[in-house]
Order: sequence, then C-alpha cells, then structure tokens
Amino acid sequence: MIDDERKVRAVLFDFDGTLADSTELVMQCYRHTMTEHLGAPPPDEEWLRGFGTPLEPQIRRFARSLEESDAMLKTYRDYQAIHHDSLLRPFEGVVELVQELLRREVPIAIVTSKHRPGTVKGLDLCGLGDCFVEIVTPEDVTNPKPHPEPVLHALERLKVAPADAVFVGDSPHDIASGRAAGTLTAAALWGPFPRAMLESENPDFLLSSPSQVLDLVSE
Repeated sequence: MIDDERKVRAVLFDFDGTLADSTELVMQCYRHTMTEHLGAPPPDEEWLRGFGTPLEPQIRRFARSLEESDAMLKTYRDYQAIHHDSLLRPFEGVVELVQELLRREVPIAIVTSKHRPGTVKGLDLCGLGDCFVEIVTPEDVTNPKPHPEPVLHALERLKVAPADAVFVGDSPHDIASGRAAGTLTAAALWGPFPRAMLESENPDFLLSSPSQVLDLVSE
C-alpha cells in the first residue's frame, strides 16, 4: 500500500511493454530485419537496450549507411505489418485497470515512442481504442524519451502538474523521462526488462502487476 501523501491524481502510461505485450512481435521484426541485411542478428540484448526509444534511431545503430538504414526500416515495417495483429495483445489485467481508472475519472494518457498509426491500431487491438483521448507519440515532440518533453507534453494536455502524476513504464527510458519531467515513476515489472535493470534506475515504485497502479491513485 502506498502512503496517502504520495498518491497521485493522474496516470501516464507507456504503450509497448506496459499496456501491450508486443515483445515477441518486436523481437521477430528485429531478427528478421537483421538477418535480411546483416546475415545474422546481433544478440537480442543489443536490441533490448533501445526498447522504449523510437524505431528510427534504433535501426540506425545497426545500419552501415543511411541507405541501408532506410532499407532496414522498410524491411522491419513490412514484416511488422504482416505479423502485427496476430502477435500483439494486452497484458493480463490491463483492460480492467484502465476501465477502473476511467470509472474513477482519473486523468490518463499514453506517452509512447511508437508512431501514432501503430499506437492507435494497437490500442484498438487491445480493446482500449476508446479509452485514451490524450496520446503523445514521436510526431508530437521534438525530443523523444528519455527526454522529458513527451511527458511534459502529456501533462500539459491533461492540465496536471508533474508532482500530481505518475508515469508507468517498462523501460529505463520511461523512468528517466518521467523523473526528468518531475513525475513519480513506476516500473512495470511485467514487461521485457529484467527487474535488476529497472531497480538500478531507482524508480519510485516497482509494480509486479497492472492492478497495483490503483494503489498509487487518490480515491
């Protein structure tokens, strides 16, 4: 249970790895793309390091030229388009959590490094398409996570002060972004990152299940 004085009145969520279980989709896209262009994929850990950041800079870390980066990006997106709907699903308990937050009239928003079309489609697939009015994607900001700009942009839309919000995310980049923006931060341990890696980022809260988000919110 969270102390009453630390409870908040608004919740910001990352999408991939926090609300949506997309890890297998992302890793299949990565392995396919790297095999097509490099002959074999580097270790999965190399891609995992960039989870939570936009796809374009992720791809550029592995490409040997700008032309190859563009080609790799196309390969990734083409493969993702084929497999997206069959491999993406909500984490257990996420839909119920979001519905309860709406019932309590808690302001909520998405802050994601996924581009808007994919985010909107993913929300629909997860049964959350009508739940989020405020969605901040890379199209809305100059500096993506781990910069604080996406979080601050969402807070501005919600008209909520940073101290009154918590940012729930599965990656170190989410924690860094929320902390820099002045929110409380909660690490979603059900995502793809190891607990030890998230603990090393010193989030305010470590959550083992989506339902625990409700403990952070004022009645």
